[in-house]
Amino acid sequence: MYKPLLYLAISFVILSCTSKQNVDFIVTNANIYTVNENFDMAQSFAISNGKFIAVGTSKEVNSQFKSKTIINLEGKTIVPGLIDGHCHFYGLGSSMQKVDLSDTKSFDEVIERIIAFQKKKNNDFILGRGWDQNDWQVKEYPTKEKLDKLFPKTPVAVRRIDGHAMLVNQAALDLAGINENTEVTGGEIIKENSKITGVLIDNAMGLVDNIIPKTSKKDAIQALKDADSYCIKLGLTTVDDAGLDIEIIDLMDSLHLTGDLKIRVYAMVSASKKNLDHYLQKGIFKSERLHVRSFKVYADGALGSRGATLKAPYSDREDHFGTMVTPIDTLIKIAYRIANSNFQMNTHAIGDSANAFVLKTYAKVLKSQTNRRWRIEHAQVISPDDFDYFTEIIPSIQPTHATSDMYWAEDRLGSERIKGSYAYKKLLKINKKITLGTDFPVEKANPMLTFYAAVARKDTSGYPEGGFQMENGLTREETLKGMTIWAAYANFEEEEKGSIEIGKMADFIVLNENIMEIDIEKVPEVKVLTTYIAGEKVN
Repeated sequence: MYKPLLYLAISFVILSCTSKQNVDFIVTNANIYTVNENFDMAQSFAISNGKFIAVGTSKEVNSQFKSKTIINLEGKTIVPGLIDGHCHFYGLGSSMQKVDLSDTKSFDEVIERIIAFQKKKNNDFILGRGWDQNDWQVKEYPTKEKLDKLFPKTPVAVRRIDGHAMLVNQAALDLAGINENTEVTGGEIIKENSKITGVLIDNAMGLVDNIIPKTSKKDAIQALKDADSYCIKLGLTTVDDAGLDIEIIDLMDSLHLTGDLKIRVYAMVSASKKNLDHYLQKGIFKSERLHVRSFKVYADGALGSRGATLKAPYSDREDHFGTMVTPIDTLIKIAYRIANSNFQMNTHAIGDSANAFVLKTYAKVLKSQTNRRWRIEHAQVISPDDFDYFTEIIPSIQPTHATSDMYWAEDRLGSERIKGSYAYKKLLKINKKITLGTDFPVEKANPMLTFYAAVARKDTSGYPEGGFQMENGLTREETLKGMTIWAAYANFEEEEKGSIEIGKMADFIVLNENIMEIDIEKVPEVKVLTTYIAGEKVN
């Protein structure tokens, strides 16, 4: 399937030289997917000062270079360092300090985990994340009564897995000043028989967020370190953190400078007025491991919490269309401000109505501008008439969303709208490039699950047999590109990373199996043996 590389250019030494050039180290006898323009294979490379300076056959590289460190990989597979094109890196680290409610099978299990967590931590404010009512036998939103009885004086706020809904108890509602008369724009306070249930949707959560104790600098540093270690072990060398404030970005920069944070970060700045004013005045920031040149904007909510904005009502909730999180006039003003700068705009849009509005807004404000590489984050539900807008707009998609949502997505959308949903192959054919990510901690951070979901269109239980809408499955080559060189392109970084080529950063990983050839069903179990960033072994 892939032709072996015979002669990749080694343009560093005149062949007639008799002396070999010293380098930091040489990798030899490997099965290397370079992911260059021709998707060439190689066997060896040499690294000096954190960059690839030679790529070719083992004979070619060893004949021209020498090093005290030669790593013989005995045929093991190497791919470029993996890039998660959309995640919440700091959010992952923060969630490690809260009660983990992911993979719970009932609301009773949620309660059990909260009780066990609080017995151990005895916090003044209980925080958690990860519940998903769609995974329970009773697929309805929980209510606060049990939390009220267990924690009458301790506020509790636990987010749904997608981060677009939150369950709180009465103590938290009282502290936030929320009652039956409270109104909110761009969100919902869910009620039954005019009584608050405790579930808050999208902007309504901000009322509680405002009274949650501020994270200390010490805890923020620990969160970043925890996420760094976790992601590097999974083979991630760059993460696109979708929604950061100035303080955390500055903290990342300081930890990079001290060497306490290894992973590279492409920062999407949360598009608050404060953040917009600061960075539009300051301009693009780029260091060796931190790149700040984009803003993250929310158009609508999530499909799982029925916050995604649809053109027609939800199939399972009559007269409900979802919610625009950012008011339309505000979103347009933000788009014009960013269009008049060198920054990229990356907008969360899930419903077909939200996608249509954002795509048309992009087209209007950018006019004849080229190479802006603005992105739609998620691009989950697209109307047939709107796909062609993606010719100039990069789809930033998360394959595991399709395999998580397929159990209930058709109930939300109906049999016709589902055909234009999670349409990754169609989006790729239109744009020619896509960037792949996970949206962790909404989904699991393991990029092998991303690879598997993109190709097999199934979850790890093997459901559905034959795959979900396989006409939109990706090939292995397309998937690897979406996790490396195309993701780098979406970050304006394709000249420095995303492939194993001379002059690029020496970011690469060694795998215990060849994901490009083994049975696709085995890919979720593939392990990353070692991770290198700038030629440094970090795992």
